[in-house]
Amino acid sequence: MEVLVVGGGGREHAIIKKIKENKEVSKIYALPGNGGIAADAECVAIGAKDIDAIVEFAVEHKVDYAVVAPDDPLVLGAVDALEAKGIPCFGPRANAAIIEGSKVFSKDLMKKYGIPTAEYEVFSDMEAALKYLETAPIPTVIKADGLALGKGVIIAETREAAMEAVHSMMEDKVFGKSGDNIVIEEFLTGPEVSVLSFTDGKTVVPMISSMDHKRAHDNDTGLNTGGMGTVAPNPYYTEEIAKECMEKIFLPTINAMNAEGRTFKGCLYFGLMLTPKGPKVIEYNCRFGDPETQVVLPLLESDLLTVMQAVTEERLSEVEVKFADKNACCVIMASEGYPEHYEKGFEITIPEEVANNVYVAGAAIKEGKLVTSGGRVLGVTAVEETLPEAIKASYGLVEKIHFDNAFYRHDIGARALAAKEEK
Repeated sequence: MEVLVVGGGGREHAIIKKIKENKEVSKIYALPGNGGIAADAECVAIGAKDIDAIVEFAVEHKVDYAVVAPDDPLVLGAVDALEAKGIPCFGPRANAAIIEGSKVFSKDLMKKYGIPTAEYEVFSDMEAALKYLETAPIPTVIKADGLALGKGVIIAETREAAMEAVHSMMEDKVFGKSGDNIVIEEFLTGPEVSVLSFTDGKTVVPMISSMDHKRAHDNDTGLNTGGMGTVAPNPYYTEEIAKECMEKIFLPTINAMNAEGRTFKGCLYFGLMLTPKGPKVIEYNCRFGDPETQVVLPLLESDLLTVMQAVTEERLSEVEVKFADKNACCVIMASEGYPEHYEKGFEITIPEEVANNVYVAGAAIKEGKLVTSGGRVLGVTAVEETLPEAIKASYGLVEKIHFDNAFYRHDIGARALAAKEEK
């Protein structure tokens, strides 16, 4: 069986390594993949947003199954285009991927169907947004409507910062057309939890919860990034809270999308905040999270491809989705200067005994050597019985890997350990 995976980051590497475990898989193509993924799949230099070229390749190579992993191609209709040519896919169609593609859509969906989320207002006119901010509660959260590489959200601690955010999004167009419409919403407090879930539009199977670390530096300081590390499971996410989320958020979301004629099939990511008034949705993603995937999938004991095919064929209720009762920690090794300016092209040394635990995000092959080519370079994951053991093991692996300019946080999982001690 030949499988095509669209994307080229650490998330895709984690998906590919897991799919590779299926004995029926004879070949995996990664479009475009990266220098590290090349060890586990055949990388093809076709961009993830080049839908026509992806479809052409899939048809020409008679691919049996496709996994569309990133948000952009999903929102652009990659699944629709592949399915139109008879290629079964994992991932939502464009009309369902809008749940991430438009924050205005997702907020209005939650309001319409009574799904708990922050109070909000939508603006397409800058002057109206600025006038609203004159009296809005502070701090507040400003969100660009469309996709912005995970960076289209600004938490404004002051009225001036909020107004500056509106100007930068709507006037300066720092996020392009994504800022034509904006959402200004209530600032929520509480622990954050990421829950990825498999769904075929009828059944929802949540995966193990995780805790992301967005800030660049230790003690949650510095700029927001695409994620500097994760741990799973998230200690704040108890069985009781999981039950409440299933009843009030997960199933109502799937039912709401069905009612709108936008059946969601694939991986639906719930970004939650456990507020004093109960769990609320901060955001939806229409795909596997990054780097959450790098801690969640190593804990999956069931065969990933089998589960994905069951989602595609709308028979998820018939397969077992089992996770290990263990803990995982993923530390991101980035380039010094990320998420702003950083140098590339440094050789990466990964000892052979460590390679199975490494998911490559930003690397290329140059003159036969693996070199850095992105801000986030590697995700290094360890799975152990307990969280302290997983954290220690992950950092132990990090110490064995080398590239000039390497930079990583030293406190991934510290918040989770503190939460466990609170209980």
